Amino acid sequence: MFSPKKFRPFLLAALVLPAIFTFAENPKSAKTEGQAIENPQMNGFTALFNGKDLTGWKGLVADPIKRSKMDAKTLAEAQVKADAEMRDSWKVVNGELQFVGHGNNITTVKKYGDFEMMVDWKIIDDGKQEGDAGIYLRGTPQVQIWDNARVKSGAQVGSGGLYNNQVHESKPLKVADKKLGEWNTFRIIMKADRVTVYLNGELVTDNVILENYWDRKLPIFSEEQIELQAHGSPVSYRNIYIKELPRAKPFELSKKEKKEGFKVLFDGTNMFSWMGNTRDYITENGNLAVRPKPGKSTLGNNLFTKEEFSDFVFRFEFQLTPGANNGLGIRSPITGDAAYQGMELQILDNDAPVYKDLKVYQYHGSIYGTIPAKRGSLKPVGEWNYQEVIVQGPKIKVILNGTVILDADITDARKNGAADGQKHPGLQRDSGHIGFLGHGSELQFRNIRIKDLSK
Repeated sequence: MFSPKKFRPFLLAALVLPAIFTFAENPKSAKTEGQAIENPQMNGFTALFNGKDLTGWKGLVADPIKRSKMDAKTLAEAQVKADAEMRDSWKVVNGELQFVGHGNNITTVKKYGDFEMMVDWKIIDDGKQEGDAGIYLRGTPQVQIWDNARVKSGAQVGSGGLYNNQVHESKPLKVADKKLGEWNTFRIIMKADRVTVYLNGELVTDNVILENYWDRKLPIFSEEQIELQAHGSPVSYRNIYIKELPRAKPFELSKKEKKEGFKVLFDGTNMFSWMGNTRDYITENGNLAVRPKPGKSTLGNNLFTKEEFSDFVFRFEFQLTPGANNGLGIRSPITGDAAYQGMELQILDNDAPVYKDLKVYQYHGSIYGTIPAKRGSLKPVGEWNYQEVIVQGPKIKVILNGTVILDADITDARKNGAADGQKHPGLQRDSGHIGFLGHGSELQFRNIRIKDLSK
């Protein structure tokens, strides 16, 4: 009989900062998506560097966490010293912003959240073959710049990667650098906690999460300054433009939920509480969107909470596309098939013609292969559904749009086996991760929160 677990449908899938500076040099023309924007100031961009002096820039004081702990007087005194160092280390030469090879990073006066940035850069060939620099986003390292000849340092992979990432991808997709001493162009897009980088028109970093180098137990800062890195070798910059992008308002718990002990697992700004397939599950306009890419992900199909949970109340909203097939894994391990090694509560477009012959325990809200849920409470495809899942010991309840569609006790299934006759060792588990289980469909989730009933 037809099973959705075997089926993998492939479905069709400004806040503009006022101009602060004018810039005399004519910008380049765009030929591809990743190349320079034609007439950036006519497209909502602002010049960060005016080609004349260091207006809009300041010296670097410590890191964002240390700065946040300084009182106003201490910070002001440190800034005076940092600015003096900046003026000694960074010079404007022939309309270029040059780092002379000693000193510290230079940073924007203003802080930025979501933005698109254009910048030309050139490693100055001083004969030492030690070229190394970078661009810090939200005060955090970094989009890498280096001389590809530095093979012993790993530079042969090229510039444009997120060098300091440890969990998410750190290397660029390809080498797109020009010859040492020639000008290169970055187009950098940062939305939520993700970064996309084009180098000389080539995509080298594709919507990758930027990790918090300063404290890996925290997500990336919501906004911070942009920095040009000082790394001991001379480098030049020009044509530095930025456009601030609209940002989704973070989801917040209601006063009632805060009092009851809920916590947010996804607020629309970052995916710090999650692990697994962060390639296909992305932050998009405040939602957790599933956008499967061609080819098999090395991260698997599923997205899991970093924490494990036993008994809990889990609340979320979801928006289906036609024929969408996903699942909510509960008490699941991060390896194996979560529908069997854990438990899967179906997330499914019940009315899609392709699913007309499913078994009763395969429709939305069912404990897959084990106990069926009632049908008829899903909203039309494209509308947002609200779902609450309550798990306490052997009892599992699913409430969809205010209607109880599953009120189950898995005690019998634990003892006598699941309805589908398959082995479900996950029925015996008392705790595990919560996950969204991908099956090749596009859909979206939002406003995800949980109350841990085991504490």
